[in-house]
Amino acid sequence: MLRREFLSLSLAGLATSAFAAPDLWGEAQAGRAIVLMRHALAPGTGDPQGFKLGACSTQRNLSAEGRAQAARIGALFRANGIARADVFSSQWCRCLDTASGLDLGPVTEQPLLNSFFGNPEDGRPQTEALHRWIVGLKPTGPVVLVTHQVNITGLTSVVPASGEMLFVTPGAVLPLPVLGRVNGA
Repeated sequence: MLRREFLSLSLAGLATSAFAAPDLWGEAQAGRAIVLMRHALAPGTGDPQGFKLGACSTQRNLSAEGRAQAARIGALFRANGIARADVFSSQWCRCLDTASGLDLGPVTEQPLLNSFFGNPEDGRPQTEALHRWIVGLKPTGPVVLVTHQVNITGLTSVVPASGEMLFVTPGAVLPLPVLGRVNGA
């Protein structure tokens, strides 16, 4: 009887470890996963008519809670062993402010991360170009891409909440495989 219980427990342990959730933070640290992040809280939808990139006063921006959320998410990265990352951002002010609020290092603007919400016909070609760029990154450490809901949904088929992070594997086909999600609230 003891032998049978040992065998059952051993098989149960193997099954559990075979299907264990990946260490998302460890995968990002090693450059095997890229973090796709939707910008922090910015009340409203879309942008005002006639907004201009580079002119934050014409755009929908982070609220005070959104700025605090970005700082909390940066602290979450550091609590999980990531103090520095290659951070790329959409050119929208709410994304740039989120990216800089993470305090993980310099932020590089990447136009392929810009929203196509107002021009849905640009969605497919822009998503395909962004996918090619991501596949070509070849990260050796953590990479964080701060962007918009439509961009993340185009890449993964997931609709993220504000500040939510998706840990993805840069695969050869879309949608990108999602290893896991972390709520940035």
